Amino acid sequence: MKANDWEAPKGTKTFLHAKSISKSYGGLKAVSEVDLKIHRGEVVALVGDNGAGKSTLIKMLSGVISPDRGAIEIDGQPIRFLGPSDARTAGIETLHQHLGLVEVFNVPENIFLGQELTRRRLGIFKGLDHAKMRRLTEELLRRVDLRLPSLDQPVKAMSGGQRQAVAITRMLLNEVHLLIMDEPMAALGVDEGRKVLDLIVTLRERELSTLIISHNLEHVFAIADRIAVMKNGELISVVNTRETTSDEVVGMIVSGRSYKEA
Repeated sequence: MKANDWEAPKGTKTFLHAKSISKSYGGLKAVSEVDLKIHRGEVVALVGDNGAGKSTLIKMLSGVISPDRGAIEIDGQPIRFLGPSDARTAGIETLHQHLGLVEVFNVPENIFLGQELTRRRLGIFKGLDHAKMRRLTEELLRRVDLRLPSLDQPVKAMSGGQRQAVAITRMLLNEVHLLIMDEPMAALGVDEGRKVLDLIVTLRERELSTLIISHNLEHVFAIADRIAVMKNGELISVVNTRETTSDEVVGMIVSGRSYKEA
């Protein structure tokens, strides 16, 4: 089953389409002719060994680097990202492993980091509107059905899963259609990882798409609608999770061939 062989259910809308995009560094082809669609309200897992091209691919989709060839379409319209801010404007946010949180800040302060709300006091002095930021934080958390023990404690006192939740909630402050997650459960325990998986399900129910890089196939099969397998910069296959097995996916990762071609 090649990348273009999979068809979305009738009525499903494609949000992002990477059309034969490639990226080379000198004589090294990091990504070669990758064609991938991500539909609204679906979870796509991107898997492959280290050096398969996964990180380079998501850097192109998030505007960090530009493809040498090929094109990216959003809602069927060609678009060129000159930087991550352009991708963010298009509704694409990327959650990296480091999360980008300020450990000594509390939840509202991290949610509104760089986008702080202000109000004038006595009609003259401008200061932070802590009350409004807290109220909007509570609304965002309710939107994704998240419960944190306290909004006032610094995030350094929270568990890994709770910090993940804060980082994801911060992205929802803007209009997000696609969330790219790079190994989000890598440093989490079983229970904390499950909470993050549950959050991804909640986001999918709200028609937010997720592209997740993971080496944990148990997580992949628990959460993904489709699995995209990369090897040596090429997209080997995109398969429906319900129509494949862990052994078949491992086989594609190792051999670089679709199991349908074996």
